[in-house]
Amino acid sequence: MSKAEELKKELAYAPKHAGLTVSAAEQKKAFAFAEDYKQFLDEARTERLAVKAAVARAEACGFKPFEPYRKYKAGSKVYYVNRGKAVILAVIGKKSVKEGVRIAAAHIDSPRLDLKPNPLYESDDIAMFKTHYYGGIKKFQWVTVPLALHGVIVRRDGKEIEVSIGDKEGEPKFVISDILPHLGAEQAQKPLGKAIEAEDLNVIVGSLPFKDDKASELVKLNILKLLNEKYGIVESDFLSAELEVVPAYRTDDIGFDRGLLGGYGHDDRCCAYPALRAVFEAKTPAKTVITVLTDKEEIGSDGNTGMQSAYLKYFIAYLAKAEGLDVFEVLSHSECLSADVNSAYDPNFANCFEKNNSSYLNRGVVLTKYTGARGKGGASDASAEYIGKVIRLMNDKKVVWQIGELGKVDVGGGGTVAKYIAKLDVDVVDLGVPVLSMHAPYEVISKFDLWMAFRAFDEFFKQ
Repeated sequence: MSKAEELKKELAYAPKHAGLTVSAAEQKKAFAFAEDYKQFLDEARTERLAVKAAVARAEACGFKPFEPYRKYKAGSKVYYVNRGKAVILAVIGKKSVKEGVRIAAAHIDSPRLDLKPNPLYESDDIAMFKTHYYGGIKKFQWVTVPLALHGVIVRRDGKEIEVSIGDKEGEPKFVISDILPHLGAEQAQKPLGKAIEAEDLNVIVGSLPFKDDKASELVKLNILKLLNEKYGIVESDFLSAELEVVPAYRTDDIGFDRGLLGGYGHDDRCCAYPALRAVFEAKTPAKTVITVLTDKEEIGSDGNTGMQSAYLKYFIAYLAKAEGLDVFEVLSHSECLSADVNSAYDPNFANCFEKNNSSYLNRGVVLTKYTGARGKGGASDASAEYIGKVIRLMNDKKVVWQIGELGKVDVGGGGTVAKYIAKLDVDVVDLGVPVLSMHAPYEVISKFDLWMAFRAFDEFFKQ
């Protein structure tokens, strides 16, 4: 090695492909971890289903429902479900919570199509659902995609009905049609963002009529009959429903070498699952560790199940009260990894990225010092002291990591839950998995990066 090469190795920042730095044994662990994640992602199609999948796994690991006024001993494992759409899991530490807690916060909602309150209609012998898209999507990506329907309906008698159609073998699927290219000349002249309008995202749900020629809208009537037979609902029950249309894809290995994973909802469940597994691995930590899987991030974290709600603060307040402390005494000494994704550099769209400050597939978990838009608008912007502390931890524990921004400064931007955690006077920085084709119905991540996310959260909880 020449003098220049030695100096470059010592002084320069040069993240490498994880495949060149990890052992064969660790690669085997990464690939095994990915298999477990694939099963979770296929179960966790919506935020409600993600909570159910998380709680089932938590209970299998010995977690019990949280009792607010109880003082827990070190090593106790508890969980709290917020309205079926968010969950907090904690392992009580040996030290007083006055020294702070360690938090990993991920979101479990993903871009999708929600049914409108009055969704079902018939047009020219085809029954369809009207939808209202949720989160930032490219509308044209959702046509001609196999779709599934999940959610809950609260019937007029007060009974809650769970709906799940389209994911299991043999179940029917749904679809949004598109114009054939032979007749699509007018559509092709439109800007990409206008080729499919929001009111065009109508899901085909049926085509066979009820056999009675004395009524109109016989196809719609037949669908209502089928739904009534299966769920006991009438059309007005849609008014109180939360029904979500999601891609019916399974999670698959991508590439001849199987190094990547393709599926729906990597953003942000590819961070939620490693954070979940990390809290499961915590036995009797020094400090109390908390994983929060939250809702509504894709639409601003509003609502009482989003991170702008106070439910996490209240949970920590109960822990503080059990020791005779005020919650601010705990929060001001706490630390958080905001477990959220970043956009992986895409060579097909290189003009959207600044290469020196982008995250890449297979280079490990990505630290995002700040998010926001253009001039850092809406960012929490982690302090040098805290991000330096996190980097030292990952270096010491040989976690493969990189740093990145979300594209060129004037091209766009985005946000995470970090700024809402920061409002609690908690030190926080974003750390997560780079994602290719983010917010598409079928996103792509690296198995190495997924594994390094788990390792980062695991080591963070051990401190």
